[in-house]
Amino acid sequence: MKRHLATFCVIFWAGLIGGISFLEAPLKFQAPGITIPLGLGIGQLIFQALNKIEIILCAIILIASFNLKLKNSRGFILAIVVIILAVDTFWLLPILDKRAVMVLAGNPPEESYHHIFYIVLESIKFLSLVSLGYLNLKDLHHENRY
Repeated sequence: MKRHLATFCVIFWAGLIGGISFLEAPLKFQAPGITIPLGLGIGQLIFQALNKIEIILCAIILIASFNLKLKNSRGFILAIVVIILAVDTFWLLPILDKRAVMVLAGNPPEESYHHIFYIVLESIKFLSLVSLGYLNLKDLHHENRY
């Protein structure tokens, strides 16, 4: 049952990232009437909420996986996801929030690599979660066959 819960959380998390980071975030700026400040304000709220949900899902996955034997590839992939989440939470998102606040206050910051770095990390996290979900589903299918 723990493996089922962990697998559900992994796949759900991947879906959230796919829907929010790669669909909603870029499309919102194409909506009629959306200004940069309005889009940034909405984005801040959404990504702060997403980060909190990610932390909860990560905790559930780690707790559910605690007594399970994680094969090397699954353990490695899970470690990548945890490290990226920590980098996002404690370093990158606070920097991006400060930049958004500056824009909202009418003081656009200098160009930086932080937004591109976030996109790269989100892509790695997304692909890692998809891979982990696939491996977990494969194991569940194998368990149910015997």
